[in-house]
Amino acid sequence: MELSQIDELYKNCRQCPRACGVDRTNATGFCREPADLRIAFAGLHFGEEPLVTVFGGSGTIFFTGCTLRCAFCQNYQISQDGLGRAVDAEEFADICLRLQNAGAENINLVTGSHHIPKIAQFLRTARDRGVTIPFCWNSSAYETVEMLELLKGLVTIWLPDLKTLDGALSQKLFAAPNYPEAATAAIKWMIENNPLDIQSIPEPPDAKPAEWAEPGQPRDKMLSGVIIRHLFMPGHFAETADVLAWLKEHADGRAIISLMNQYTPVKFNESADQLMARRAALSNLENRLVTPEEDADIQDLIEAYDFEYLFYQELTDDTSWLPDFTRPQPFSNKLATPLWHC
Repeated sequence: MELSQIDELYKNCRQCPRACGVDRTNATGFCREPADLRIAFAGLHFGEEPLVTVFGGSGTIFFTGCTLRCAFCQNYQISQDGLGRAVDAEEFADICLRLQNAGAENINLVTGSHHIPKIAQFLRTARDRGVTIPFCWNSSAYETVEMLELLKGLVTIWLPDLKTLDGALSQKLFAAPNYPEAATAAIKWMIENNPLDIQSIPEPPDAKPAEWAEPGQPRDKMLSGVIIRHLFMPGHFAETADVLAWLKEHADGRAIISLMNQYTPVKFNESADQLMARRAALSNLENRLVTPEEDADIQDLIEAYDFEYLFYQELTDDTSWLPDFTRPQPFSNKLATPLWHC
């Protein structure tokens, strides 16, 4: 795609299913971002699924802005409050090369749905500059198939969320009543265009130890395919049951399922008006940690569906993993190694 064509996609922006129509060359869209592509943090991350982190960690790049307004977002500082700095294609490629040279297994592009045309251009520059590891698309799945086509042949690993199939709930929590239709269409496209390719990789001498892996043993690594994530929201067991039923029908055996129980209340540092709006949205769920009873019910549900390949987290009340992107190291040293900060 030529630069002039990319610019046109920002002048009457309909990149995401929201189709807000804003001229992002002169203003910001619903995503709160202009045409400039901004990022907040890049580093090795060891908290993703084992197929993605493997030995060297996932080379994460966190983009500023988001197409959703999730009331409970743990990354709100960058997704909603604008923390980040603009980069061009060359600086983006430099960051990718730094991650690759540091041992990253892939370049993990986090929440870039509002910048797909420009990201596709930047990925081509990174490839031309010598980036050889896979690109991984980590998103809410609130994106259009038309835009995803621009990433075809560039991205081979996909980490979409499937948050809910309830449009009324997605309106209250994400400000997107059409989220279920858009996300399921996007995920179907990802599955159809990216068959699973998982290889067993021998442990290198400098492998980072992992709690989930036996020392000295090979580890599975995803080179292509889809890992569909769903976060259980406290008090909303029915939503999770509906999502798992959809995944059983449309994704089992063709994609990996990752069911997460890590919902954690966030201590938001925002203005009084922002906090009032956020509390109103959060009143639509039980803003607390998952209980052992809920965890047991979820495990019963998983057992009943008998997915071919599913990850499920061990329940914990540890909240120290919550990031603070105002710091050069937003995460714990155990969870991430920072390489770039805005």
